[in-house]
Amino acid sequence: MNLIPEPLLLRVALDTPLRRLFDYLPPPAGGSPVRAGMRVRVPFGRQRRIGVVIATCGHTEVPPERLKPVLEVLDAEPVLDPAALALLSWAAEYYHHPLGEVAAGALPKALRLGAPSVAREERWLLTAEGAATHAAGEPRRAPRQRALLSLLAERDGASTSLLSQRLPGWRAPARSLLARGWVASAESLPEASSGIPQVRAEGPQLSEEQALAVQTIGAALGSFGTFVLHGITGSGKTEVYLRLIERVLHAGRRALVLVPEIGLTPQLLARFRERFDTPMAVLHSGLTDHERLIAWRGAFSGEARLVLGTRSAVFAPVPELGLIVVDEEHDASFKQHEGALRYSARDLAIVRARHAGVAVVLGSATPSLETLQNVVAGRYTRLRLQRRAAQAQPPLVSLVDLRAHAVQSGIATPAVLAIERHLAGDGQVLVFLNRRGYAPTLLCTACGWIAPCSECDARLTVHQASGRLRCHHCGADTALPSRCPQCGFAVKAVGQGTERIEEALAAKFPVKIARLDRDVVRRRGDLEAVVARMASGDARILVGTQMVTKGHDFPNVTLVVVLNADQGLFSIDFRAPERLAQTIVQVAGRAGRGNKPGEVLIQTEFPEHPLLQRLLSEGYDGFAHAALAEREQAHWPPFARLAALRDSARTREAALGVLSEARALAAPRIPGLRLLGPVPAAMARRAGRYHAQLLIESAERARLHTFLDHWLPQVEQLKSARAVRWSLDVDPLELF
Repeated sequence: MNLIPEPLLLRVALDTPLRRLFDYLPPPAGGSPVRAGMRVRVPFGRQRRIGVVIATCGHTEVPPERLKPVLEVLDAEPVLDPAALALLSWAAEYYHHPLGEVAAGALPKALRLGAPSVAREERWLLTAEGAATHAAGEPRRAPRQRALLSLLAERDGASTSLLSQRLPGWRAPARSLLARGWVASAESLPEASSGIPQVRAEGPQLSEEQALAVQTIGAALGSFGTFVLHGITGSGKTEVYLRLIERVLHAGRRALVLVPEIGLTPQLLARFRERFDTPMAVLHSGLTDHERLIAWRGAFSGEARLVLGTRSAVFAPVPELGLIVVDEEHDASFKQHEGALRYSARDLAIVRARHAGVAVVLGSATPSLETLQNVVAGRYTRLRLQRRAAQAQPPLVSLVDLRAHAVQSGIATPAVLAIERHLAGDGQVLVFLNRRGYAPTLLCTACGWIAPCSECDARLTVHQASGRLRCHHCGADTALPSRCPQCGFAVKAVGQGTERIEEALAAKFPVKIARLDRDVVRRRGDLEAVVARMASGDARILVGTQMVTKGHDFPNVTLVVVLNADQGLFSIDFRAPERLAQTIVQVAGRAGRGNKPGEVLIQTEFPEHPLLQRLLSEGYDGFAHAALAEREQAHWPPFARLAALRDSARTREAALGVLSEARALAAPRIPGLRLLGPVPAAMARRAGRYHAQLLIESAERARLHTFLDHWLPQVEQLKSARAVRWSLDVDPLELF
């Protein structure tokens, strides 16, 4: 070990798959000391890389002659404060991922490439000569130049944004004045807004349940605590968020709000802007790199008092954080399923709140079973909202037995009659089917050929309107044939998707119909346009996939029809019943949110199934109680801890071979630990690659992570592992 007395070494995290930090000497030039959380440019082999200083130290294993100095310090202040560094270190350790990649993922791409962390803007000022000229009433024959001088004199200078707002086309007269030496320009930090955030409008009167929730959480705002706001759909969870955020803002602190989908962001943002007169920053995957940088800077500078975003916003800089809200905490979108670091934003939000010493609110009408078990264990505090706002009543829910009723185009006769009744009563109707496209299968009735995907173990989906066959797994796209390519006989679409249901409803009902699925929502503003059609009453029927369950509020929807409730009833995935129950409850909650009573019809071929019966008789609470008991008996989460080692290769043998070698590296018998597999994925071939997984299960979290700490470095050294793509998923949501 080499001791370095002075100056201290900088321990830097670089965006590489190596599970280590790199030691560098401080830059040779003097100046302010380099602190943890700052970005630095360093030599790395023959390259120059940008990394983040994690810590300083006085010793290193690197020989002194091999130590190199930092080339450049990019920040005057750390871009990652101590709480952020603690969160990233925790994430790297818990998810067993290189800290350099974790730190890089927490920053916008522009910052990873070296962009300034603080925006500077051009500011124009009067020179002494210009001030004298203006005082003398000059230039009399150039009114635009005179107006510019007047504005600069009035405000003692102005930013380019203000000039563009007040004097369109100001650049040309500014150039003339600059040439005469009457004005000058310089870069400066943007002016920070001042004053306490104002409330634009008072909210509605709180119910007793809402008031108790605000009082309970509000009393804990100065310390860490996890609160589960378990409110039925339409019970006013958002109003509770708004009241808590109001308290936080008035205390001079800031709030971070996470939502599962981009589609929810505009709605929630509109609610916040209606209530608060304060700058906000919005972060989600739909932003361009430049837009993301601007939003990040707004949060980092403290200008934005409220930061709203999807999964990745859990890493957003929020100085003086006072509250974290995770809306729809049960949603699987909070889990990063792809890429290198597979994290849960909900879980990281709780860890971040603990490090920051603030309260975190998990809101949902259908909390995840893990969250409910934490309530039972006393780790979380549950607050119930069991009554709908504005005295709206819960909808009447009933099952439609598909075995006993005629079905045409996927819609049973009782559902058709109910739609007619509700449309006649001036209500709107929501028809839910979690399958987009026209039909899931294209079939030849002569030879039995079914249109396959050439790259996946999947069938191609028919998209009738565009005349295409598409794979919803790999994106393969081909023309829709009119004849069977094998025998030349006519082909037909089999089954229903949202596109076909829309067509069938249009043939039955003379009203305007809207559709909400991934095929419709392709560009920015598409989702808002569909929601606006429903809100205005232009569309009377809405057909949609799971996108319609994501918190949308349609007050005039009085009927919800769930077409295919049987998906998930008999799945091999132990989480499928939970997801199905959550979906049914969420979509049913869209009915009767206004003054009119709501009705929900659930079509099924298994009306006697225990899950459906329990949902109808005991609600989500009854389902969750029974589901937790089953999980405990089967030793599945939350009563066990899981990690999945997954890989993909060009051949099935290669994919399974690497995982078999990885399993062999583990001790034959490890107390309290089980290795299951390796096995092919349920859809083994996707996008031309074969996928497989090895599952590691333990009743104890510590035992699982101790095993992974010792085992993963050995897996990385396998020669065969370098020929495949592999990843580790801790606390996986998808197992098959």
